[in-house]
Amino acid sequence: MKYNKTVMLKLINEHRTLHDELKKLKSEMGLEKNFAVKALYHSFVAEDGPYMKEYQDLERLQ
Repeated sequence: MKYNKTVMLKLINEHRTLHDELKKLKSEMGLEKNFAVKALYHSFVAEDGPYMKEYQDLERLQ
């Protein structure tokens, strides 16, 4: 599975938890949006993360 910004942004828009985490990373850590999205991918999607299945489903639709 490979990181895809478009798919990740769709996933974030569909899940309020991820959206809140994105805002938190941007404000508390001072990360730019692109870096915060990548951090979410590695934390919540990659390597059997809790949102991996949803991410794969969105990836197939593209």
